[in-house]
Amino acid sequence: GCGITPVVVDVRPYTGDVLFNSTTAQPATQLDYWEGSQYKYFQRTATWDYLQAFIDEGHKLGLKVLAGMNTFVGGCMNNYGLGGQGLLFRDASKKSWASVYNRSEGLVNGMDLPQTADNYYATRFLDPCNDDVQTYLLNIVADLAKYNVDGIVLDRCRFDNLLADFSDASRAKFVTYMKNKGVNSFNFPADVAKAGQTTISGQPKYFKDWLAFRCKVIHDFLSRVVNKVHAINSKTKVGVYVGAWYSTYYEVGVNWASPKYDPQAEFPQWANADYRNYGYAPLLDFMLLGCYAPAANVYGNTEWTMQGFCRQAREKLKGDVTFAGGPDVGNPTGFENGNQAAAVTQSVDACIGSADGYFIFDMVHVRQFNYWDALKKGIDNYLKTIKK
Repeated sequence: GCGITPVVVDVRPYTGDVLFNSTTAQPATQLDYWEGSQYKYFQRTATWDYLQAFIDEGHKLGLKVLAGMNTFVGGCMNNYGLGGQGLLFRDASKKSWASVYNRSEGLVNGMDLPQTADNYYATRFLDPCNDDVQTYLLNIVADLAKYNVDGIVLDRCRFDNLLADFSDASRAKFVTYMKNKGVNSFNFPADVAKAGQTTISGQPKYFKDWLAFRCKVIHDFLSRVVNKVHAINSKTKVGVYVGAWYSTYYEVGVNWASPKYDPQAEFPQWANADYRNYGYAPLLDFMLLGCYAPAANVYGNTEWTMQGFCRQAREKLKGDVTFAGGPDVGNPTGFENGNQAAAVTQSVDACIGSADGYFIFDMVHVRQFNYWDALKKGIDNYLKTIKK
């Protein structure tokens, strides 16, 4: 063993189909993968319980087993001619569940994106403001909570990007939100966000209210998830997996900080006084923070260094939740081709000293580039320092 204590098993990939027994969601029967120089589908015909197998084997080895699920996803359009898969592609009646984008040509449902759109070949997001979507996802969470997992981790518990989500459901909820703030009349989306614009300069009057509102939607949904899981199994911990780049995380409608931290003081260009109220850290049992800096940027105090990501998160979380920070050892600059054992070892030191724990993304790359010894070395070094 190299010193890792819990593992996260992804049981709801980005297509939205699942790898556990659910009365709500369909089982995942095909997954796309890259082999040689071709992109193919792997057909899954097995009927054994994938998640339960991980729980059984993991617990035998003394590991904690956490189930990870992609949350607001309902399908994926794959390129290389593989086509679309998942609920939104199977069931045309669910089109109203898909995210609606405020594109330069107007409001476009995610299922109608032109092939030229930058997110055409991509995960199809579900609308977080849609009550039917929330109910559907809570039912999936309930199925998951029936397993003897040590924790449930929500990934992609967010909006797709800054152009999402401008659905009728979003509009109705935002109108109510603004009425509660004493604003009874405005044009949607013209007074809310500039069509097709993904920067914050020159945005219209109610843009900051809109950003805070989106965070409220995710905060309130997460609260429902936590209550649902704990009602089924009080011992199952609930956490999230988020990107550590807080300064731009408003783009996806998430405030993962403590409400004791005031983003308006640090980021007045996008946060208003209301934004802090939807910091969801206190709702959670734990947080996994993706500190996905380049291989050369292990140490530092700023964002886009592994250590800096953790240090800044510590200030923003204010002790409301325990968090583990760590690198992506397969994708960021310098990590693509392996040979980064030293950076992997240092990453343990950089993150664990500033966070409450260490997490590494992901097992595929640890195996591919054989970073087991590098990980063990980093964890052993840390254990020596705490024994002193």
